[in-house]
Amino acid sequence: MNQKLSGLYVITDDNLTPLVTIVDSVKKALSGGARIVQLRDKTSNDETIEKTALSLQALCREFGALFVLNDKIDIAIKLSLDGLHIGRSDHAVFDDIRMKFKGILGVSCYGDIDLAYDFEGKGADYVAFGSFFNSSTKPSANIVDLSVLSSAKVKLSIPICAIGGINRLNLNSVMKHKPDMICAISDIWNSDSITHCTEEYANAFEMAKNEIRINI
Repeated sequence: MNQKLSGLYVITDDNLTPLVTIVDSVKKALSGGARIVQLRDKTSNDETIEKTALSLQALCREFGALFVLNDKIDIAIKLSLDGLHIGRSDHAVFDDIRMKFKGILGVSCYGDIDLAYDFEGKGADYVAFGSFFNSSTKPSANIVDLSVLSSAKVKLSIPICAIGGINRLNLNSVMKHKPDMICAISDIWNSDSITHCTEEYANAFEMAKNEIRINI
């Protein structure tokens, strides 16, 4: 497994991490132990997204973390970015994306393990499942049972990511299902201290991994 596809996965938000503070916020998250950073920008023009992506990728590389761009396929290919994540709207063109994009490619599979298995066979580097709880960033998302994570761990060989409404109150219930990555958005960026909050997630993740080792 790619060592970078493990741990706390933070995703930026147009409202919670505006462009004027995004680099500072991401740096604080990386300082606290975030291992993957996804730029999810739904409002800026391509030129701005390219500039932001390159800045955040350089920052992630300083911390030995992985940078991922959300949805902007043409930009990810053009800039040869380290990572790209796609959702349902691009499932049909996955094969074409995989052929053209050489970096880490992740795909949202919601609650569909069979779909994830298909994408694994087509060359996905990781898959994401969720939403597992109500999410303020995606309020209309369908809620998926946490058991999907355990079932996916049995069927899939690639890393899996849990996303959707995850916070420090429900984190332990998610970690019991042994996902490789945990996504957090609102709980991180709304916290009084981004660095301290990410440290809590990183510590909880390491504790869970240690428990798994002990039980093996």
